[in-house]
Amino acid sequence: MHKRNFLLLGIVIIFILLGWFAYQKATDDTYEGMSIIPEQHKDIPLYEGLKPTRSHYEIKGNRWEEIYQFYMNELPKLGWEVEHEQTALEDDNNENDWSGFYSLWIKDGFNGELRISASYNHYDEITKVIFDKTTIYKSTSWIEGIPDSICIYETLKDEKCLEIEDKSKIKQINSLINKATDWDKEELPQREKQVSSILEI
Repeated sequence: MHKRNFLLLGIVIIFILLGWFAYQKATDDTYEGMSIIPEQHKDIPLYEGLKPTRSHYEIKGNRWEEIYQFYMNELPKLGWEVEHEQTALEDDNNENDWSGFYSLWIKDGFNGELRISASYNHYDEITKVIFDKTTIYKSTSWIEGIPDSICIYETLKDEKCLEIEDKSKIKQINSLINKATDWDKEELPQREKQVSSILEI
């Protein structure tokens, strides 16, 4: 009888521990604000000592220059190509040395762009590193050159239009249309069809 009670107690303790572990896993928000987690990608190394804290990674001390050099050296070895990079090293003002770096990377087979940036917080004496994945959107130029005028109809049934000849407004409308993200579905949404039907160039 005594052994049976111990066995029952052991089982209850195991269930409590398993429940607590499952709860910890379910409520873990360590990576909650991150769009990409380097530890989940073989081709995105994590600089040694960086610790995740919800939306970014941290490390004690002013380490952004070491981190910058690490990623500039390691990512190209793993097939990444730098699209853009900017650092406080390019700034002659020594007071800006804490501001860190920003870099943008692309790679065949990676759906999007990888952004890595770091800066030093001299009050807390920590270096903060942010990894971010963003989707690459394509846009097609619909209007070649700058037209002399644009005629805008308020509705599809209107016979008269609002004619715009102001060059600055035409440039803004031209830019708005040409920089719009391409719709990647086969069928354009009804609203898009209407907008394209009520604009005359």
